[in-house]
Amino acid sequence: MCRNIRTLFNFDPPATSVEIRQASLQFVRKLSGFQKPSKINEEVFNHAVEKVAADAQNLLGSLVTNSEPHNREIEAQRAHAQAIKRFGLNKHVT
Repeated sequence: MCRNIRTLFNFDPPATSVEIRQASLQFVRKLSGFQKPSKINEEVFNHAVEKVAADAQNLLGSLVTNSEPHNREIEAQRAHAQAIKRFGLNKHVT
């Protein structure tokens, strides 16, 4: 149902509002067990996503670190290398 939620703090460039909202949506999906809520639950589900996103934005804006920001491209390459090491090469042919 949900992919892993990625770390958004201390990256250059900083996390965008879209990335924060996507992580918030994943979090609310995981908590609720819904990929897509029913019509009766849709309003409260969407409200929860927006509230979590606002709180996450506030958190990311308030955190402090002395370490250098991570480079997104380098971190993506590391994650890709780790996935290959863990799962092997994807040999799907489309």
